[in-house]
Amino acid sequence: MPSFAVQAASRRRFLQFLAGSPLWAAGALEAFAGEGFMPGTKLPDPLMWAPMRADELIKSPKEAINVFDFELVCRKNVPPAHFGYMASGIDDEVTLRANREGFLKFQLRPRRLVDVSKVDMSTGILGVKYASPIVLAPVGGQRSFHDEGEVASARAAKVGNHLQILSTGTSLGVEDVTSARGQPIWYQLYATNKWEATAAMVKRAEKAGCLAVAVTVDGVSGRNQETLFRLRPTDTRDCSGCHDRSSLQTRAMYQGLDLSGPTDTQSSAMTWDFFKRLRDTTKMKIVITGILAWEDAVIAADNGIDAIIVSNHGARNEDSGRSTIDALPEIVEAVNGRIPVIVDSGFRRGSDIVKALCIGANAVCIGRPYIWGLGAFGQSGVERVLELLRTETYATMQQVGAPSIKQLVPAMVRRA
Repeated sequence: MPSFAVQAASRRRFLQFLAGSPLWAAGALEAFAGEGFMPGTKLPDPLMWAPMRADELIKSPKEAINVFDFELVCRKNVPPAHFGYMASGIDDEVTLRANREGFLKFQLRPRRLVDVSKVDMSTGILGVKYASPIVLAPVGGQRSFHDEGEVASARAAKVGNHLQILSTGTSLGVEDVTSARGQPIWYQLYATNKWEATAAMVKRAEKAGCLAVAVTVDGVSGRNQETLFRLRPTDTRDCSGCHDRSSLQTRAMYQGLDLSGPTDTQSSAMTWDFFKRLRDTTKMKIVITGILAWEDAVIAADNGIDAIIVSNHGARNEDSGRSTIDALPEIVEAVNGRIPVIVDSGFRRGSDIVKALCIGANAVCIGRPYIWGLGAFGQSGVERVLELLRTETYATMQQVGAPSIKQLVPAMVRRA
C-alpha cells in the first residue's frame, strides 16, 4: 500500500487539476486543492466519491459510472495542446462555467402514479425518427483525439441511432463519415467570407447525402483560448509536422477549393441576406446554430429557416456569461412551435437533457463528453458515453413521470 504521505500528495495533485480545469466550476474546490488541505477531511459531495489517484482511473469503457469518468482518461491519453484546444473556453471562461452552473437554476417537478414501466425516447427531427433526442454536436479535428476520428464517432452514433452533425473542421471527408454512420447526417458550415468556397462545400455535403446544413453564426472573431495557450507550451512534440496553419486547404472539406483571400473560418460579414442566397443554392434543410436572443429566433422563423440551435459554441466563441439553458425558455416562447429548437453547450447528465426537453427543446446536442470518450477509448468510449446519457435520460423520464418525449412538458420544470 502507498504511504499516507504519498496518498495525500496524490489527492492534492488531483484536486489541483480539478480546480484548474475549465470544465469544473472551481470555487469550492480551490480551498481543498491548496497545500493546507488536511487529508481525511470530508470533501463536498459528490467529489468525495471521485477517484483520488491516477491509478484509479477507469481501464475500460464498461467501468465508467458517468461521463466524467472519461475526462481524466482523455486528459492522460491526448497530447496537452489537443486536450487544451478541446477543453478551453475564452477569456475568463465565465460562460464555460455558466453552462454547467445554469442547470442549477432549474428544478424538475416530478408527477407520480404514472405508468413508466416502458419509456419511449424516440423523437423526430426534421422528418427523421431517431431512437433518442441526443445528438452528436459538430466537433472539428477529431483525429486529434483518436486516429479514427469522426469515423469512430459515426460508428458509435450508428449503434445508438443518434443524429450526427459533422463539423466543417472535420479531419475526414463528409463522404467517409456518412458511410460510417450508415444514414444521412447533417453538415455544420463555417461559411468564411468567400461565397464560392462556401457554395462548393455546401454542394459537396448535399451530394454526400446530408439532410441539413447547420450554419454557425457566432464565428465572427478570433478566440482568446487561454487554457489552450497555457497547455500548448507543455506539449513537447513538433506540431508543425501535423499542423500547417498557412492554409485552410490542409483540412478535409477545404481541399481543392480556391481559398485565395480567406485565411480563417470566420464569417464576420454574414447577414440575413446570406440565407436567401443559401436557399437558392441547396435543397438541404437550413439550420442556424449560435442563436442566443429571442429576437433572432423570431427573425429565423420569419425567414423560413428550418430549425435553430440555441448555442454559445460550448463557450468557445464568446464570454457573455449566459448559459444556453438560461436562454432557452425565452427562445422557445418566441418561436412558439413554428420551427424545431435544438440546444447545446454544457450538457453532461440525463437530468440536464430532460430539463431542456421540458422547457421545449426538440433535441439536445452533446459535445465534449463524447470527445472525452473518443480520446479515452475510441469508438467504444463514444458508445459508452452515449449509452450512459441514454440510460440517465430514460431514468429521469421515469422519475418525472413521462413515458414519452411528448409528455415532457413545461409544467415539469421550474426556475429555482
